[in-house]
Amino acid sequence: MRFEEFLRKVPKVELHCHFEGTVRASTFADLAKRHGIALPTGDVSKLYDYATIYEFLDIFALVSSTLVDREDFARVAYESLEDGVTLGNLRYREMFFNPTLHTRRGIRIATVLDGMIDGIRQAETDLGVQCRLIADVYRQDEPATARQMVEEVVELRRPEVIGLGMDGAESPDSPERFVEAFALAARNGLRLTSHACEDGPPENVTTCLDLLGCERIDHGYHVLESPEVTARCRDEGIYFTCCPTSTSVVYGWTDLRTHPIRDMVDAGLRVTLNSDDPTMFRTDIGSEYADLCMALHYDVAQVRRFVFDGIEATWLDDSDKTSLRRAFSDELEHLERQLEAT
Repeated sequence: MRFEEFLRKVPKVELHCHFEGTVRASTFADLAKRHGIALPTGDVSKLYDYATIYEFLDIFALVSSTLVDREDFARVAYESLEDGVTLGNLRYREMFFNPTLHTRRGIRIATVLDGMIDGIRQAETDLGVQCRLIADVYRQDEPATARQMVEEVVELRRPEVIGLGMDGAESPDSPERFVEAFALAARNGLRLTSHACEDGPPENVTTCLDLLGCERIDHGYHVLESPEVTARCRDEGIYFTCCPTSTSVVYGWTDLRTHPIRDMVDAGLRVTLNSDDPTMFRTDIGSEYADLCMALHYDVAQVRRFVFDGIEATWLDDSDKTSLRRAFSDELEHLERQLEAT
């Protein structure tokens, strides 16, 4: 077995993947036609063309606008997990979704959640992959809107929803605006994470840890600009959910050999690999492992660290983590024997 094939086949968890960013381009076109929504081009292959993070966010919003019925959300959730399994041997995902991108269009949050859960449960039955959900605060919303969203999520009490996160363009809106929403989520048993230091300063990581109570950091690349914050995150064992392809496209780290992820690993930070918005960035979780590990000449030992740090960073309970570690270990040993035989 070639090493690239090995990287695609290793069992994986994923902790940084946006539901709305997993819509297949063909599904995007199909749903737009179904609901009478105009698209910028009739060429499906060009639907996800953009030049900046802000153009990307515009497309992200347009994709979201094509999700209307419970069946739409179910279809996308199922296809999303199916792609993860097929293209990268995905076994477990904690997936973000943006409630207010849908509720502001008049879609009931119960429609969003129940549709996604339909798809998640069917994928687990058909494909053996598990998925849980993280409701994301959209940074460009007002704090009162974020709090209301959390109140609605808490009131619905769907067991598949296990956490609260935050996404959107980081630079214009500082994380401390949403302290109240995060505190409400914590009081109601939701786990906490946030995008930080994607295009913002290291202080945003400190804010997320100390004021918002976050347990993980999504992205985190600019943390390296502060030796003190980097050392704190290393010493406290903070997990970073990194996304090689999306950030190389948006922020110009086009050579993965010089991507900040390399320096984060070298600094002793706990890094997991993820696909972010896979269809929109024309990637998948298998490619994330293959492209980064091949570019940086990582060995099997480092691949194992990525895989098992992924498990440790999940919000599964201890018994489920133990079961996952055991299953992954057995499968990795089998794959490594095949790798050694070539």
